[in-house]
Amino acid sequence: MFIIALGFIIVFISFFFSFIPVGLWISAFAANVRVGIFNLIGMRLRRVIPSRIVLPLIKATKAGLGINVNQLEAHYLAGGNVDKVVDALIAAHRADMNLMFERAAAIDLAGRDVLEAVKMSVNPRVIETPSVSAVAKNGIELIVKARVTLRANLDRLIGGAGEATVLARVGEGIVTTVGSSESHKEVLENPDKISRTVLNKGLDAGTAFEILSIDIADVDVGRNIGAQLQTLQAEADKNIAQARAEERRAMALAKEQEMKAVVQEMRARVVEAEAQVPQAMATALKEGKLGVMDYYNMQNIIADTQMRDSISKVSKPDVPESSEKKS
Repeated sequence: MFIIALGFIIVFISFFFSFIPVGLWISAFAANVRVGIFNLIGMRLRRVIPSRIVLPLIKATKAGLGINVNQLEAHYLAGGNVDKVVDALIAAHRADMNLMFERAAAIDLAGRDVLEAVKMSVNPRVIETPSVSAVAKNGIELIVKARVTLRANLDRLIGGAGEATVLARVGEGIVTTVGSSESHKEVLENPDKISRTVLNKGLDAGTAFEILSIDIADVDVGRNIGAQLQTLQAEADKNIAQARAEERRAMALAKEQEMKAVVQEMRARVVEAEAQVPQAMATALKEGKLGVMDYYNMQNIIADTQMRDSISKVSKPDVPESSEKKS
C-alpha cells in the first residue's frame, strides 16, 4: 500500500509541475513581474503557452513598458506574434517614438512586420528602381535608374500601399519627366530635374512610407526611337505602295486577258465569215448573179493585191556603214 501511495504521489507531483510552470513563475517573480499561479493555470486551460506570454512580459517590464498579461494574452489568442510586438514597442520606446500597444498589435494582425517597420522608421531604407525606359520629344531613349530613400509611416502602415506601388509611381514620374523634355540633352545636363519633378508629385500619398529623397543613380542613352519609327513608317508605306502596284498589275493583266479573249472571238467570227465566202460565190454562180468573167476579174484583182503586198514587204538590202559614209 505504501508503494502504491508513493507512486500516486510521484505521478501527481510530475503532473503538477508539468501542468503548472513553476519555474516560469519563479522567473517572473524574480523579475518583479506579478503573474499568479492561477493565471498560469488559466493559460493552460485556454490553450495558451505560458512562456509565449510571460517571457515577453518580462522584457516589456524591464524596458519600462506598461503592458499587462491580459493584453499580451488577448493578442496571442487573436493570432498575433507577441514577442515581435514587444520587441517593436521596446525599439520604438528607445527611439522616443509614440507607438502604443494597440497600434503595434493592429499592425501585426494586419500582416505587417511591425518590428521591421519600427526599424525602417529609425533607419530609412534605400531601394533601387529597375531600369526605366523613357523617350524624350526628340525621339531619343533614356534608360534611368533611381535610388529611393523610404521611411516607414506607422500611422499609414495599416491599409497603405507597399514598396511596389512606390517603385511604380517613381517609374511613372521618370517617364513623365523625360517625355516632357524637348531633348534628351536637357535630362543629361540636369538629372536632378527628374528628382524635383517626382518629389513634387507627392508619390507617397496613400502608401505606408514617406519618400525622403529620390536620387538618380544612372542615366544611359538608348536607341533612337524616332528614327526607328520613321523607318518602320517608310517600310509600311513601301509595302502599301507595292500592294497597290501589284493590284494595278493584276487588274491590267486581267484586262489584257479579257482583250485577248475578245480578239480570239473576233478572229473566230472572221474565219467563220471567210468560210462562208466560197459557198456564197458558188450560190451566186449557180443562180447567175455572178458571171465567169466577173469571177476571173476578181481573182486577178486578188492576185494583184497579194503581189503588191509581197513587194511592199521586201526589206531594203543591208548597206555597210563605210559605204554609206563614202556616198
